[in-house]
Amino acid sequence: MSGIYIHIPFCKQACHYCDFHFSTSLKKKDELVNALKRELELRKDEFKDTTVETIYFGGGTPSLLTNDELQFIIDAVYKNYKVSENPEITLEANPDDLTKDRIIELSESLINRLSIGIQSFFEADLKLMNRAHNAEEAKTCLEEATKNFDNISLDLIYGIPGASNEQWLENIETALSFNVPHISSYALTVEPKTALASFIKKGIVENIDDEQAHEQFYILKEKLEESGFAHYELSNFGKKGYFSKNNSAYWQGKSYLGIGPSAHSFNGKQRGWNVSNNSKYIKAIQQNELPIEIETLTLTDQYNEYVMTGLRTIWGVSFVKVENDFGIVFKDYLIEHSEIFINQHLLYIEEEHLRVTKKGQFLSDGIASQLFKLNIS
Repeated sequence: MSGIYIHIPFCKQACHYCDFHFSTSLKKKDELVNALKRELELRKDEFKDTTVETIYFGGGTPSLLTNDELQFIIDAVYKNYKVSENPEITLEANPDDLTKDRIIELSESLINRLSIGIQSFFEADLKLMNRAHNAEEAKTCLEEATKNFDNISLDLIYGIPGASNEQWLENIETALSFNVPHISSYALTVEPKTALASFIKKGIVENIDDEQAHEQFYILKEKLEESGFAHYELSNFGKKGYFSKNNSAYWQGKSYLGIGPSAHSFNGKQRGWNVSNNSKYIKAIQQNELPIEIETLTLTDQYNEYVMTGLRTIWGVSFVKVENDFGIVFKDYLIEHSEIFINQHLLYIEEEHLRVTKKGQFLSDGIASQLFKLNIS
């Protein structure tokens, strides 16, 4: 199984917390869409021996593209790649783009999964984050989307300054009231050079309270698991049959192709990333050049990445896979260095897999970094 990620680098406005690559100018949209098609053509040999099972439009704000533009890109995938009979085709969308007519139009296309950037149902939170939609639009779009799509994910953000645990619980309960089968939820983080970082530095916005974010993570986990969701990855909760196939492939180390400016690709042994500049990307593609940098991962890099992604998921890290793919030295190292976290009840071993405990979940990335191996090529 392999997937294709397509980055749409346009937004109506800049969210205060976001450090992804995007532009608020749509002047180059037509050129960009044509360049995406051309990059798909130029890179088709990379996937000539594999089947594409997921197509994911991320961003930025992919819902700024028209249905014809989205279909134009999907057609290029089908023309140049072997696509499975029933691929998961996801569109990230903002509530303000999802009018009733647009939702119906999308439901009649090949797109069969919506990932909706709700973030919060509270007006004050949305204004603090500078989201383009309001709370009423968030609710209205979900009412319409659930009438026309079965497979819907929504995003929520916790740890927002000034948002109490009671408000956070209300956010979760509001999300659950729409009976969506998948919820992705992330802690608000302060990235350098963002507006949020500047506001906090100037005292305009209070700083992130890590302890409260920790509490809200466990409120989320408890509430969603009570409601029949499986916590299958650190930031993702899904009902049976509704785990994101696209994201699960990332976490399980499967190959994916990243198309568009700033998009990343991975084939198991190499990682590549396109230039994060729309003009440079378009110019290179128009000259039939790939504006990509490629890094070949050492065996140690591959091991470290597997530990990082594996500990974030319900599948954990397989000792058998570590030994088979990386060697007994890596397996012995992992067993030895995980002992301290097992004694602290942050990790546990079950059926030859190393997994995080409930207590350790919020700390999984930090734990993984302590299990990284160094200085082996």
